[in-house]
Amino acid sequence: MSEDSLSILIKEVPHSVPKNASLRQVKKEFKPDADVMVVNGFPAEEEILLNDGDRVVLIKRGERPSHEDLDAQMAARHTPGVHEQMQKAVVGIAGLGGLGSSVAIALARMGIGTLILVDFDVVEPSNLNRQQYFVEHLGMLKTEAMAKILASVNPKVRVLVHNLVLDRSNLVSIFQDADIIVECFDRADQKVMILEAVDEFLPEAYFVGASGLAGYGESNTIRSRSLGNMIFLVGDLIKAAEPGQGLMAPRVGIAAHHQANLVVSLIMDPQKTAAELEDILD
Repeated sequence: MSEDSLSILIKEVPHSVPKNASLRQVKKEFKPDADVMVVNGFPAEEEILLNDGDRVVLIKRGERPSHEDLDAQMAARHTPGVHEQMQKAVVGIAGLGGLGSSVAIALARMGIGTLILVDFDVVEPSNLNRQQYFVEHLGMLKTEAMAKILASVNPKVRVLVHNLVLDRSNLVSIFQDADIIVECFDRADQKVMILEAVDEFLPEAYFVGASGLAGYGESNTIRSRSLGNMIFLVGDLIKAAEPGQGLMAPRVGIAAHHQANLVVSLIMDPQKTAAELEDILD
């Protein structure tokens, strides 16, 4: 590259442009009909001057992108560097109910590299009050339905499904390649089983569990906490489902996105994430 030019990324592809080039000039050359311009994760005006290393995405509203362009356009609002880290990650999700279905979709939108999904159940009407399925999925295996949903959200994500009951005998073979395992079970005994099994057999994997999500109101009592450097829990750690206090979409959704946000944070900066969270062992 000469001293009179800049190296920038346009849709993640390197290009050389003149020094002091404006976004307007780049738009004119590469996509004149673009009406959304994103530079380094933020919407930008045509007048700005570009710098070496800038990441530019040019989008025309309403246009259906090619498969090659879709990945770059989905990642356009991510801070530079986030998307590359997401694509390298392997995340296992145990249970595809209210928590797991929401976590899976959030991570697919983040461009996660591989999702390992485990559930044994089918979609039934009472699931629709809080889980990310639709009437058209009733009667389908949750693994099959979620794989279809994720393909429609982000076809670049590699999705591996296991339709079975997860237990201590099969957990290692299913999640051995996972960097992070997200526990999304309903029953307390299942939650204890997977936490103990991951701690014993997969100590190098991060564990993100949940406890205390039922009911409505009290949004701010749902928090993310650490149980050491490798184990994290989300919820209020108190409210279990019971008559008059069921599992409902808003509060379950808050917890699920706490879990998904923890996954992203652990991929990007695990030491900082562990240090910033309250340790419930203190």
